[in-house]
Amino acid sequence: MRFVQHICCSLFLLTASLTPVLADMLTLETALATLEENHPDLMYAQAELDVAQAELDIASASQDPTINLEGILRSGRRSTGSKEFASDNSVRLLARKTLYDFGRSSNAKKAAQLELSARGGDLITALEVRRIEIMQRYFDVLLADFQYTVDSELMSVYYVSFDQGKDRLERGQISNLELIKLESRYLDSLEQRNVSAERRHLTRALLANAMNRPGDMPVELEDPELAGNQRLLPDYEILRNVLLDNNPRLKAQRDMLAASGKRLESLRAETGPTLDAELQASDYSRTTALRDNLSAGLILSWPLYQGDKTDSRISLEMAQFNKLQASTEKLKMELTQALLEASLEINQLKNSARNAARKYVDFRDIELERSRGLYELELKSNLGTAMVGTVEAKMRVRKIEYQLALRFARLEALLGKPLIEIENTKGNGE
Repeated sequence: MRFVQHICCSLFLLTASLTPVLADMLTLETALATLEENHPDLMYAQAELDVAQAELDIASASQDPTINLEGILRSGRRSTGSKEFASDNSVRLLARKTLYDFGRSSNAKKAAQLELSARGGDLITALEVRRIEIMQRYFDVLLADFQYTVDSELMSVYYVSFDQGKDRLERGQISNLELIKLESRYLDSLEQRNVSAERRHLTRALLANAMNRPGDMPVELEDPELAGNQRLLPDYEILRNVLLDNNPRLKAQRDMLAASGKRLESLRAETGPTLDAELQASDYSRTTALRDNLSAGLILSWPLYQGDKTDSRISLEMAQFNKLQASTEKLKMELTQALLEASLEINQLKNSARNAARKYVDFRDIELERSRGLYELELKSNLGTAMVGTVEAKMRVRKIEYQLALRFARLEALLGKPLIEIENTKGNGE
C-alpha cells in the first residue's frame, strides 16, 4: 500500500516538473535584460574605452595654440661705456601655434582614433561574453533542477525497496545481507540527492552573480521555448567570410595593429621639421630702437641631432607592431577554428543528438506504460525506476536544446551579427 502511495506521489511530482511555470517566475528574457548593468567586466571595458577617448583628446589637442604671459625682472649695463646698472624689466604675451609638423600630430591622432575603435570592439565583446554567461548559468539552474528531480525520485524508489525489505526480512523472504545491500543503495542515492540539492543552490548563486545581483538568488525559473534552435545554418564558407569582416575581436585587433602603424609614422616624423606661427605683444621698462612692442612671424624648426632617443622609440614600436601582427594572424586562425567547431556541433546537435534523444523519450514512454501494466498485474514492481528513466530522458532532450541555444549564441558572437541578417542560398536544415 505504501508503494502505491509513493507511485501516486511520484506521478504528481513528475507531472508538476513538466508543466508550464507561473508568469512571475524568472524568465530567460528577464535574465538577459540585466546584460548592460554595471557588471565589473563591463565597467573594466568601459574604463578602457574612456582611457582611449582621453588619449584621443590629448592627440587632438597637440596642435592647439598656446598662450603664455611672461614677466621678467632684469638689470643690465649699457655697452656705451656706462658703468651703472639700470633696470631692464619687461612683460610680454606670447601666442604660438604649430601650423604643420609633416604628419607627426595627424598620425598620432589617427592612432588614437583606431585605439578608441578597438576599445569599442572590446566593449561589444564583453557584452557578448556576458550574454553567453547569463544563458549558460540560466541553463545550469534548469539542469540542476532536473537532476534534483531525478535523484529525488530514485532515492524515494530505493527507500521504498529498503523499507519493504525490512518487512520481508521479518518474514524470512530475504537475508540480512540483502537488506544491507538495499540500505546501502538507498543511502548512496540519498547522498546523491543531497549533492544535487547543493548543486541547485550553487547554480542559482552563480546565476545571480552573472546577472550582477549577488545574493539575490532566483527561486523558480521558466523553461524557455528556444524557438531559435530551428534556424537554418548557412554554409561554412559564407559564415567564415562574415566572421572575417565583422568579428568584433578581430576588428579590434586589426585596429590596434593599424594604430601601431600610425604611431610608427608619427615617430618617424619627429626627425622632420615643424612650422609654427608666433605672435608677441611686449612692453619694456627701457625702450630701444631695436625692440618691437608687437611682432609676428613664422618659425621653422628642424632637429638635426637627437641622439638615439627617436630611434629607440621607433624600434620599440616596431617590435610592438610585429607582436600585434602575429597576434592578429593567430586570432584569425583561432576564430575560424572556433567557427568550424560551432558549425559542426550545431549540425550534430540538430540532427543525430536531437533525434537520438527524442527516440529515447519514446522508448522510455513505452517502457513506463509497460511497467505500469506489469505493476497492475502484480508481475513486477519496477514502475518507480521506469518513471525515473522517463524524467532522465526528458532532461536529455532539454539539455540538447540548451546546448543548441548556447552554440547559436556563441556562433552569432563570433560572426558579429545575427544569423537572420546573413543571406544563404544553401542553408542546412534539420
